[in-house]
Amino acid sequence: MDIVSPTILNLIIFVLAIYVGYHVVWTVTPALHTPLMAVTNAISAIVIVGAMLAAALTETGLGKTMGVLAVALAAVNIFGGFLVTRRMLEMFKKKDKKPAATAQGK
Repeated sequence: MDIVSPTILNLIIFVLAIYVGYHVVWTVTPALHTPLMAVTNAISAIVIVGAMLAAALTETGLGKTMGVLAVALAAVNIFGGFLVTRRMLEMFKKKDKKPAATAQGK
């Protein structure tokens, strides 16, 4: 006889993870954003491997559907993460200064 249902316990953990994740993400300084995006891309790559395993090894239709959906969402997350990281890194590149055109009138 459980005092708290496992479903309710999992729901509480999920809500707390959302709350903590929200506060962690919004308190990151801009200087740390690019390194954290690279780590997030690595985590998403691990998630996509797990999602592929889930899609391949489950026997139910719902499990396969959820696995394929997880693969698709993780792929979008990885692609978007690389685009954002690339754009952030371009902000730190030194820009080539072109020589000013001289107006000599000749």
